[in-house]
Amino acid sequence: MSARFHPRLRLALALAAALATPVASAAVNPHARTWANPMDVDYRYNFEQMNEGVSYRTGADPAVVRFGDAYYLFQTLADGYWMSKDLVHWDFVKPDHWPFDGLVAPATLVADGKLFLMQSAVAPRPLMVSTDPASGRWQFWTRLLPPVPGAVRNEQPGVLLKPGELPQGPWDPGLFQDRDGKVYLYWGSSYVYPLYGAELDLKLGSTEGEGKRLSFATKPRAFLRLDPANHGWERFGPDHTMGDKPSYIEGAWMNEHNGRYYFQYGGPGTEYNVYATGVYVGKTPLGPFEYAPYNPVGYKPGGFVTGAGHGSTFEDAYGNAWNAGTAWLGMNWTFERRIDLFPAGWHDDGQMWVDTRFGDFPHRMPDHKLRGHEDTFTGWMLLSYRKPVTASSSLSDHPASTLTDEDPRTFWVAKANDAGQTLTLDLGGTPTVRAVQINYADFESGRYGDAPDIVTQFVLQGSPDGEHWITLADLSNETRDRPNAYIELEQPRKLRFIRYVHKHVGAKHLAISDLRVFGNADGAPPAAPQGVQAKRGSDERDATISWKPVPGAVGYNVRWGLAADRLHSTYQRFADRPTSFTLRSLNKGVRYVVAVEAFDERGVSPLSQVVQIVP
Repeated sequence: MSARFHPRLRLALALAAALATPVASAAVNPHARTWANPMDVDYRYNFEQMNEGVSYRTGADPAVVRFGDAYYLFQTLADGYWMSKDLVHWDFVKPDHWPFDGLVAPATLVADGKLFLMQSAVAPRPLMVSTDPASGRWQFWTRLLPPVPGAVRNEQPGVLLKPGELPQGPWDPGLFQDRDGKVYLYWGSSYVYPLYGAELDLKLGSTEGEGKRLSFATKPRAFLRLDPANHGWERFGPDHTMGDKPSYIEGAWMNEHNGRYYFQYGGPGTEYNVYATGVYVGKTPLGPFEYAPYNPVGYKPGGFVTGAGHGSTFEDAYGNAWNAGTAWLGMNWTFERRIDLFPAGWHDDGQMWVDTRFGDFPHRMPDHKLRGHEDTFTGWMLLSYRKPVTASSSLSDHPASTLTDEDPRTFWVAKANDAGQTLTLDLGGTPTVRAVQINYADFESGRYGDAPDIVTQFVLQGSPDGEHWITLADLSNETRDRPNAYIELEQPRKLRFIRYVHKHVGAKHLAISDLRVFGNADGAPPAAPQGVQAKRGSDERDATISWKPVPGAVGYNVRWGLAADRLHSTYQRFADRPTSFTLRSLNKGVRYVVAVEAFDERGVSPLSQVVQIVP
């Protein structure tokens, strides 16, 4: 049969394909093996600005560990934590014991068959422990940790300590146990003071109950400070454009790999798109450490999700490494954030890497040890970018057009938070749809803590023609909040229209920032970008990257690194932006290579010619 079908025949075939399989229950796909950032967990409402009337959900500073046959995710100010058996489906666990003032930037440690949990503090606080975190049962390992030796008490706001004096702590702690059983504590969060570390005697063999008196086995040692004068990515501000403003170093995390110690840190600040993870490498847990020339190791300045700093690196059950980080949102408050998850690992020569390429598109969670250059990216492309959306109602200054702009800081608001409100997205053709992500926004939400009615309920429908509709997912009976609801369809569908039918959200208003649809349109992917050029600036921390536009491209990935087979850093840019920009994240004295790839709804182009960025 000819490939050039009559339009009516094409429509009939699309309709038949879409309606071929019954979807009676159409609940969330229990067999889903993909995810998309931000992570789909029920982020909690923050109470810190309740007296100012600022309401928002947030999650930050993730500490992820594997304990037994499950993974546990702890984060800032959640009054609990999440458990998962597969890193895809997460359930909130309400603990029976918890610090009254909540956890900020917590530290975790699995040692001696126990899971330890430490909160940020500027004075002695408890150290908690559990042997059954799945049930939420916790005890005090000690009621009071020892004070940081030599720390100087300073209660005068705005008055800094004298040079060389040690501030109170441990704020932003990190715990690590070496192969010889010794335990180390790292801490620090400041635009003035460095990060610190010391060996800590946890008394792992003690039977003294919660009255154990722990101690520091070594004096605290100052490790490292930011050096924005030489490290471009450590400069503050959007795209590192506020170079004179002090930057923050924080979020210590340690991993050992093949006898090397990888001391990770967050910088230059969580408030903007360039929040990243850096790493120093040493031969012992207390250094000395050397700056890695390939920094930042975890970096995501462009796309729908931006930011990858202050997180944790861990291994799954198959030996694959992952890095969880903090994504910036900042719509209602400076520290409104989310959690993201990226593949990570080490090259044979010890170079650490975190892969953020297509880091907010769907990725496949492996059920085996990844082989060589095996990629977790599904190849499912963004189908919804700048596509028209019709809403049942809208506030005049929050129209439905914002739903497909890939900007989480713009959002649609319905005139009323009523069941039955709808959004209808027109994809323009009938691509193969595989997943949908619904990202809710907080607009005058009026919530400042957990409550039974804070749940997300909706129905997702699809149609090839706008007349015949099928249910893609039915969350009418959902029992948890889904601020960033990601739905992997049970089977791919040829669809033109996607419809959201509202049931319930716990906020005062129904507000959604982006309705994102993923899959593939028919046809060949775009051609590789041509004319790629890279010119190092007079300031070696900067380079201007340019290339010729590719017809029909939706966007581009600018990729760079130390070698052509190690282009681990990515800046995603959509095609409505210039094909030239200044990259401000380079290290002085380091030679880089850079290449560009284009993408559209059909797929990803071959990589362009690789060019050098010479110091």
